[in-house]
Amino acid sequence: MRYQIELFFTALGFFTRLPVPAWVPWSPERLNHAARYFPLIGWVIGAIGAASYLAFAWILPPTLAVILSMAVTIRATGAFHEDGWADACDGLGGGWDKAQVLMIMKDSRIGSYGTVGLVLMLLAKAVALIEIGIEDDLSVVLALAVAHPLSRLASTSLIHLLPYVREDETSKSKPLARRLTPAELLIATIFGLLPLALLHPLEALAAVLAVTAVTLWSARLFIRRLGGYTGDLLGATQQASELACYLGILIAWNFI
Repeated sequence: MRYQIELFFTALGFFTRLPVPAWVPWSPERLNHAARYFPLIGWVIGAIGAASYLAFAWILPPTLAVILSMAVTIRATGAFHEDGWADACDGLGGGWDKAQVLMIMKDSRIGSYGTVGLVLMLLAKAVALIEIGIEDDLSVVLALAVAHPLSRLASTSLIHLLPYVREDETSKSKPLARRLTPAELLIATIFGLLPLALLHPLEALAAVLAVTAVTLWSARLFIRRLGGYTGDLLGATQQASELACYLGILIAWNFI
């Protein structure tokens, strides 16, 4: 049990800016096995986002509460996944071949594709959550609680299904470049799907279908352009899947 707790804190320290206990050891091998808890980190970030939204909505209009809660979650993760989305937009948008795409994504500077993509992604997520909040504040809380774990499961599935294509040993995501064992994949799946029980069955179904569609499309794109995934592409998948989850919920409302 202690080892599992250590793996959880290893994942928490890698995927967020949140402090972890000093007694937790770190090694590439532990990070390798910590991928099973990637969706569980979504529980933490979803809870932070939900609590922030409720606190802000108590004293501010819902629109501002959504935007500020997004800022809090971005701060908690260090914009880890947003950075991946921007890099992926730059690389896939501006690169012609595999080598050029990888080179562009490695560049710490943001380009036109990344800037436009990041602005549109943040805007789309904000508007989607504002629309969800038209029902009531609880709807936003539930959407956040579901979208963050489910979107991180989408990224974890790519770690399991696709090969890692960056050969640079200094890459931050290199320790994660290993297929999950069946037991690890089961753990990730449970933590990713369990929050769906909070939603209406049609909302849950629509969210799963939307996230699955985005994940499969992303996998096809990554294989076609690069032959596999990189850390930036995992972050991009998380962002796209999170938005897909919100959109799935909104679509389901037309049939409830």
